[in-house]
Amino acid sequence: MPLPLAFRHLVDDAAVFPPGLAPLPRAVTEHAEHLASPHAALVGPFVIGADRLAELAQLAGPELFTNGLRVSVVTAPAAIPAVLAALAATDRLVPAALEVKPDPAPPIRDQIDALAARSLPGAVYVEAPRPVTRAWEQALASAVRHGFRLKFRTGGTEAAAFPTEDEVAAWIHDTVAAGAAFKCTAGLHHAVRHTAPTTGFEHHGYLNVLLATTRACSGAPLTAIRAALAERDPDTLARAVTATPAADTAAARAAFTSYGSCSVLEPLEDLAALGLLDPATP
Repeated sequence: MPLPLAFRHLVDDAAVFPPGLAPLPRAVTEHAEHLASPHAALVGPFVIGADRLAELAQLAGPELFTNGLRVSVVTAPAAIPAVLAALAATDRLVPAALEVKPDPAPPIRDQIDALAARSLPGAVYVEAPRPVTRAWEQALASAVRHGFRLKFRTGGTEAAAFPTEDEVAAWIHDTVAAGAAFKCTAGLHHAVRHTAPTTGFEHHGYLNVLLATTRACSGAPLTAIRAALAERDPDTLARAVTATPAADTAAARAAFTSYGSCSVLEPLEDLAALGLLDPATP
């Protein structure tokens, strides 16, 4: 039985990023193994920093990736010419997306407009400012105008990097209302919202984000979107996801395209533990 629609290509493989920090050769080999496994449909592109493209191209041989390795490249605006040159110099890397982190000083609207003036391969994600700032309004409006997507940073290596339920709810609500799509990065290590025992950090869950997006796509108020993000009971979340009609799930996944994770197996294990995978999908 195929992987349920709710989870297809949900997890972008960010194994080389914190906290995993896998050595690149190992991460590339393991990515190929994921793509050859029964859970291949869970996996999105390989996420890589702009400065490692040449190294990655050397590792992505045809014995591992017959048709090339699909990549999502994390880059600053200033590095984009070098990224485009590196991608053009090899047939081993297939650009799926660019994940652009705007510079802090120049107006974000101007930076997004400058991106739109270039011919860029794949989808373009712009990392969003926190929604309590006017920069968020500018980022969303400019991204929508140019057909770009948003990227929400949902965690990191310090407590301040984790946005609150109110902030994530505002991001999702505003983005869905504007007809745009988004991905998440960092902090979504598990399916359900939880407090990490080793750090005390409040982690959002990827099922929470999925349910919140489903509610936003259905026109639910901001309070209901926030409530979905705050839910900590695994069974409640699993039942809600299972009960969602297929058309609503498809709309939610068109909006919430994926999230970057330093582990592919952790989200897979969570789905299995919650009974959300077919038994034939290990």
